[in-house]
Parts: sequence; structure tokens; C-alpha cells
Amino acid sequence: MKRLLLILALGAAAYFGLVPESGTAQYHAKADAPEVSQRIPENGDAVIESAFASRTGNLQVAGQGTVVKLLKDDTNGSRHQRFIVRLKSGRTLLVSHNIDLAPRIDSLATGDTIAFYGEYEWSSKGGVIHWTHHDPQGRHPAGWIKHGDQTYQ
Repeated sequence: MKRLLLILALGAAAYFGLVPESGTAQYHAKADAPEVSQRIPENGDAVIESAFASRTGNLQVAGQGTVVKLLKDDTNGSRHQRFIVRLKSGRTLLVSHNIDLAPRIDSLATGDTIAFYGEYEWSSKGGVIHWTHHDPQGRHPAGWIKHGDQTYQ
């Protein structure tokens, strides 16, 4: 019962924290791509902390953090640019950004701030954010990473 209530609370927090407001900045990666909200919910860290504590995964989240480490690309299967981000809460997350489906963030450096929208998967080291790109089949919510004035999806 507690798990069901937690899942419902996380879902409600994610939904209400991610609904675009009037005047929200929008970006079109392609002419036929849906609009992407770049508003970061204030409760993003809390949703991720709750998901970590309950070992919940498969959860769409938005947040922002500081890049603390750049990692070597994962080239097994689909290629992924990988880096570690520290949230304001202190939690660190591995970001695994598919560079076969989205542009690489060439200018990314340690100390940079990024915003993200993607799928959180629990891990004992803090968690992984992936699906930070569009889905060519349109079956998964489009994710993104914002770095500087550019959105990568």
C-alpha cells in the first residue's frame, strides 16, 4: 500500500511539475517535432530523491545540475555520451545521452550547468538518466538536455 501511494505521489509530482505554463520557452528540434518544455520543476530533486529512496525506476523526471565528471563514450551498441551530474540535493546521477539519435554536446565541460528531461533508472550509485532524446518511433516521451542556449534532443 505504501509503495502504491508513493508511486501515485511521484506521478502527481512529476505531472504537475512538468506541465508547461503560459510563456514557457519552447524549442523545435525539427519542423515536425513536438514542442519541448524547458521549464524545470522546483520539485525535481525531491522526485529523484524519493525515487532513489524507494528504488523506483522507469520514471520521467526533469531537473538540473552541475557536471562534475566527463566519462568516456559508451560505444557498445548505440553510442552514448556519458557524464556525471550533481544535483542541488548533493545526489549524483549518470547521464547517458544517446548520440546516435541526438546531437553530441561538444562544448560540455566540468563545472557546466545542464538541465534535463529523461527517464530515471535507480542504481545504488544514485541513478541513471537516459532517454534524453526523441523517440523515432514515437512510443516514448521525448527527452532533452539543455546546455547554454541550446537544447539537444
